Amino acid sequence: MTRTPNMTQPASAGIKSDAWIRRMASETNMIKPFVPTLVSQNDKQQRVISYGTSSYGYDVRCANEFMIFTNINSAIVDPKAFDNASFVKVTSDICIIPPNSFALAHTVEYFRIPRSVLTVCLGKSTYARCGIIVNVTPLEPEWEGHVTLEFSNTTTLPAKIYAGEGIAQMIFIGADEVCTTSYRDRSGKYQKQQGVTLPC
Repeated sequence: MTRTPNMTQPASAGIKSDAWIRRMASETNMIKPFVPTLVSQNDKQQRVISYGTSSYGYDVRCANEFMIFTNINSAIVDPKAFDNASFVKVTSDICIIPPNSFALAHTVEYFRIPRSVLTVCLGKSTYARCGIIVNVTPLEPEWEGHVTLEFSNTTTLPAKIYAGEGIAQMIFIGADEVCTTSYRDRSGKYQKQQGVTLPC
């Protein structure tokens, strides 16, 4: 009989390895869909920006639903009173972000973060070296959902994002003590978010 791990017990402190990530994905559905190895193609005909499990992290994929910032409606970007007219929705395998602009997307993967783990997201160097910055706030203990991704094109040229390929890396950090209050406990407003989620 397989024993399901208790996700409320403290994990060993420190950054979690590929073995831990595979085990948690298999036993608790921490990441779904899950790719147990790092997928990449380096030949020029079929180059893929890598995704899947790496040594000490998980490279997530970008889904094909994008929201691209636009100023055609003269909307003001206000985090306390967000206007949906600020974005144009696009469904495509490629997203073109205008110069000095930004876009939102979401991960292919759905995450369920254990109570004793904090997850930090870092952009992939392939995009960073092109002036494309990926920003995601930490995934807090017991948060779950699709991760909303924020892309900033810092260049004076249009920038291309590829859906279905690697976009950022998740690093799982085990705490030495279980938190008193998790994201789920306080009913966080982005709990169980599906797809691209705008400020609320």
